[in-house]
Amino acid sequence: MGSSGDSTAAGPYPLQSSAADPVVAPPEVEVETVGYRGPTACAAAGITYRQLDYWARTGLVEPSVRPAYGSGTQRLYSFRDVVVLKIVKRFLDTGVALQNIRAAVQHLRARGFQDLELMTLMSDGATVYECSSPDEVVGLLQGGQGIFGIAVGVVWRDVESALSQLHGERIDTGETLVGNNPADELARRRRDRAV
Repeated sequence: MGSSGDSTAAGPYPLQSSAADPVVAPPEVEVETVGYRGPTACAAAGITYRQLDYWARTGLVEPSVRPAYGSGTQRLYSFRDVVVLKIVKRFLDTGVALQNIRAAVQHLRARGFQDLELMTLMSDGATVYECSSPDEVVGLLQGGQGIFGIAVGVVWRDVESALSQLHGERIDTGETLVGNNPADELARRRRDRAV
C-alpha cells in the first residue's frame, strides 16, 4: 500500500512520498541480536563502501543497529538493513529515480518490514509499486509499458546466503561470529513466536 493509498482498494499501490503524508512510526520490530559492519554489509549487498557511506549520511539507508557517532565508530547494520541496501542497489542499476527509491525505502520502514519476503516491488521507472499478490503483478504488467520487478523474497535469500559466509557481530557482547547464518536466527525467532 502506498502511504497515501486506500487499504481496501485492489491492485498495485504506488509508493509516493510527499510533505502532506503523515509521518508514521514503524510498528514494533523484533530485537536484532546480530549486526553487520559496513564492509560486510557492502559485500552482501553488492555495493561499494562509498555508496554505503553516502546513503547513511543522506538518510537513504541508515544503520538501524548502531549509527556512526563520529570518527572511529563503526556503523552496525541489521539483516533487514542489508536487504534494503540490496533493493536500493537493484533499483539504481535499472535507472529508477532516487526520489522514488527514497519513497520505497520510507514505505518499507513504515511497514516495519512485515511480510517482506512475500512482497514484490515493481517500477516503470517513474513510480514504484508494491504488489503483494500475483494478480496485482499481472494487473500492472497489463498496462503495456516496460516494468521492472524485484521479488523481495529472492533478495532476502540472496542476502541470507551471502551473510552466511561473512562475519557478523553479536550486538550485546561485540563478539565476532564467523559464518553467521541469519536464516538460523530467523528460524529461531519463528519457533519462539510459535511457542
